Amino acid sequence: MSWSLLCAFLWLISANVVAMFPSRDHHWRFAYGMIALGIPLLGWVTWENGPWIGLIAMAAGVSILRWPVRYLGRWVRRRLGMGNPVPPAE
Repeated sequence: MSWSLLCAFLWLISANVVAMFPSRDHHWRFAYGMIALGIPLLGWVTWENGPWIGLIAMAAGVSILRWPVRYLGRWVRRRLGMGNPVPPAE
């Protein structure tokens, strides 16, 4: 196993362990740190192991950080003028 995959697995384990504990800010500060570490780590995994393993690692990271990804998607839709992606409650 390459060092990049080992570091990616440690990243996944630490993100899961921290998510188990309660937080006043719903882990947003931790998520920002994990994103800052995860982006270069994803590049390293892709560089050493190829694009398919990189895509698998990206899918694993997105499954852990799903709320920041959802908010990013909503922000992009608003910026592109696609309207509100969530219909208003009646």
